[in-house]
Amino acid sequence: MYDMTNVHRANLEILKEIDRICRKYKLKYLLDAGTLIGAVRHQGFIPWDDDADIAMTRANFDAFLKVAPRELPQGMELIFPGQFHGGEGFYDFTPRIIYKNSKTHADDEEMAFYDGKLNHLYVDLFVLDGLPNGRLGAACARGLQTAVYGLAMGHRYQLDYGKYPPLQRAVIRILAGIGRRLPLSWIMKLQRACARMTGKRKTKRLFYSNYQPDYLYVTLERQWSEDTVDLPFEDTVLMCPSGWHQVLTWVYGDYRKLPPKKDRVPTHSTMEIQVFSQEEKA
Repeated sequence: MYDMTNVHRANLEILKEIDRICRKYKLKYLLDAGTLIGAVRHQGFIPWDDDADIAMTRANFDAFLKVAPRELPQGMELIFPGQFHGGEGFYDFTPRIIYKNSKTHADDEEMAFYDGKLNHLYVDLFVLDGLPNGRLGAACARGLQTAVYGLAMGHRYQLDYGKYPPLQRAVIRILAGIGRRLPLSWIMKLQRACARMTGKRKTKRLFYSNYQPDYLYVTLERQWSEDTVDLPFEDTVLMCPSGWHQVLTWVYGDYRKLPPKKDRVPTHSTMEIQVFSQEEKA
């Protein structure tokens, strides 16, 4: 594995900006996924991790998206799903803050399709919405998000149907075929409407409504995530869910156990990541 020092430095700059903005506007965010594991297990980044993830409850998320574009410094940019390829290119439903002076993939047709926006280091912004309390309602919420994701896949650069089992492949072909005939802007509005189906009701649980379908099973008790605690992270402190142990145990099991050595590699890049200075980029 190559030296990740500059990669972690760039991702930390983004995280510090998110933290600054949220504290300025009295918003809450949560370190999420591998970044949360890093905070607990390494007091910073997982040594081989090449991205960073945060989550916010819906009210904090919507408020953050309004103020972040004017608050972010030069060299960072908030990008929204549905803005690629003239508004008709879909990657996923996740907004991101990109670090412009970086490169994570070789320039190719796929990167060009996404306007070069995905060829950078970035921090994913996930949103936690209320999950209906009943089992049937919860299943419907997840099912709707899965179906809408399938429609949006019709606007992907390309689809590799071969990686899906036969039944799933057939369903994706049907949904993507329908979605390809719909404006992506309609599908994006449908996704947002489905994500907000519980409105302002205080449900017991939350789910990541803009996750990929294979991660929609992840649900959190509301009390785990509505309050935050500051945990040491590299040379600063960042917000984490107050129930960080419950969250990590539910999602990962024994999260303190290191993965096999063969899996300790960057997973969000296809080349040795380059991080440029302003002079080098110019």
